[in-house]
Amino acid sequence: MDAQRTTSWPRPAVVHSTLVLTAALLVASCGDSTSPTPRYTARTRTYYVQAEEVLWNYMPTGYDSIYDRPPPTPWGDTLVYPKIRYIGYTDASFTTPTPQPAHRGILGPELRGVVGDTIRVVFRNQASIPLSMHPHGVRYAPQDEGALYNPPRGGGDSVTTGGQWTYTWFAEQQSGPAPGEPSSRVWLYHSHALMPEAEQYLGLIGTIVITDPAHANDDATPNDVDREFTTLWLVFNENFEGSDPALEETNLKHGINGLFFGNLKGLVMNQGDRVRWYLVALGTEVDLHTPHWHGEKILLESGTYSDVVELLPASMRVGDMLADNPGTWLLHCHVADHVIAGMYTEYTINPASGAAALRRMSDGGPGWMPLGHGTHH
Repeated sequence: MDAQRTTSWPRPAVVHSTLVLTAALLVASCGDSTSPTPRYTARTRTYYVQAEEVLWNYMPTGYDSIYDRPPPTPWGDTLVYPKIRYIGYTDASFTTPTPQPAHRGILGPELRGVVGDTIRVVFRNQASIPLSMHPHGVRYAPQDEGALYNPPRGGGDSVTTGGQWTYTWFAEQQSGPAPGEPSSRVWLYHSHALMPEAEQYLGLIGTIVITDPAHANDDATPNDVDREFTTLWLVFNENFEGSDPALEETNLKHGINGLFFGNLKGLVMNQGDRVRWYLVALGTEVDLHTPHWHGEKILLESGTYSDVVELLPASMRVGDMLADNPGTWLLHCHVADHVIAGMYTEYTINPASGAAALRRMSDGGPGWMPLGHGTHH
């Protein structure tokens, strides 16, 4: 049954107008007198997302791609599990999937907006259980929260099999980066219906990126970076009630975007690239993660450089990297037993070619990074 709402989210017009005007004024204030920044016009961005049942392989190559060896026992004993994924589509026909970068792995589509935008997500559930989409970081009305209560409130809190709901979310000022932070900010979305934790372990996780209007391309990507990478650090628990206790450790999959033992691919950049990393985590008390980049450092929202970031469950962090050290480097969680269980992959910085590429690395002051330049609002 189609439960799609036909009316828009009822919020006071004066509030919406004030927020949009505030965003526009903030954008205008970022320019100088000789080269003013064009005002950003807030818009509605519509996405089409479908929940689909799939079989997921945590190690599609069948071997440890970093150390060229078979998957170790017990984690490599079983590699394929039933999952449910968020799949993005180009329009309401749900026939043509949107392109998905290889590095996103199991993650759903990246939903984007600019401060002041309205984000509409047309969600259709083709799985065999009720599901939802619950966002972090954006403003929403109760019917668009995507979380089930007792008694149920209706709307998008639990979309039944074959059902559809259009969520309406608003990227308010607090959804975007604060002054001095990188020009975009990452938030999680995930299912929060009958069994929220189990639904996340099934793979129903994605990210929302909200960009500063002063640095937004037309497609809402930030214009002051060359590449963006998103990584989810999560021990997927494939155990269930009644599963064999002897297989408990076998069924704990220490994944980066749902892949382990070097099987996450696509983290490739060129020397001189300005790279933004979005780092998110979910899970339980075992999901204390410390992503570590060999060969490079990143500049965090706090304005400090590090090559290790601390993540707790439901953490959402942003870091900027100047890719200035060519090579293929290890990226791994520094928690010892997580490394043993395969929570690692590699990223590659291709050598620059030509003087222009090398000059880019000297632009913009130390480390290129624009943090603290007073241009983010």
